Amino acid sequence: MALDIQPPPKHQEGVREWMGFRRMDPIYILTWLSTRTFFTLGFHTRHLHPERIPADGPVILAANHASFFDPPLVGCGLDRPVNFLARESLFNNAFFGWYLRKVHCVPVDRDGAGAAGLKGILDRLQAGGVILLFPEGTRTSNGILQPARSGVGLTAIKSKAPVIPVRLFGTFSAFSRHQKLPRFLASLTVKYGKPVQLGALHAEAATASKQRLKQIYQEASNAIMKDIASLEPCEDVASFP
Repeated sequence: MALDIQPPPKHQEGVREWMGFRRMDPIYILTWLSTRTFFTLGFHTRHLHPERIPADGPVILAANHASFFDPPLVGCGLDRPVNFLARESLFNNAFFGWYLRKVHCVPVDRDGAGAAGLKGILDRLQAGGVILLFPEGTRTSNGILQPARSGVGLTAIKSKAPVIPVRLFGTFSAFSRHQKLPRFLASLTVKYGKPVQLGALHAEAATASKQRLKQIYQEASNAIMKDIASLEPCEDVASFP
């Protein structure tokens, strides 16, 4: 059941934001608001170019991964509900499993490579949803971008969903896997990029052999990771004075 919130007759961005809220479960809305408040008050947070996310239809958000902060930080910058991946063991607890489903989490095995997890991801995309994937597969241990695994490329090719590269800056120093407590008031930036161009790989995949398909999946992942690495922590401008 979703809240039926009527959008006010204001400018286009405001209408889009309210329409996004209408698609969210009440539990997701409360989580979104609390997360947004946490990052706004606890840190110096910026979300750059969230307007690049399509208002409707399936979307893959492909982001670098450095911190537990990454999933909620990416999600709270958008006015569309985002689907996240969570280890299937976390769903064993009845209450926590109920909550994870309310905030649109997809159960996957530890490596995120199982058939059931892939089906769950593709089902969310087929339903027109947004899903957040981490091409590196796990959090970096040193703050440096890691090579992409083939999973995100496989998902992109099979689903044909547009892929938006996302780069997070500052989350490793704010709350890395080596820290017990976050470093509050740190600067955090989320940069949403332009869609990754995978047209040639999509076309080749339609008639490729199984052996070549595996290579295509990795090439697509590499292209996605390259676009993530190219993002800078600043606003893009169309032209200079």
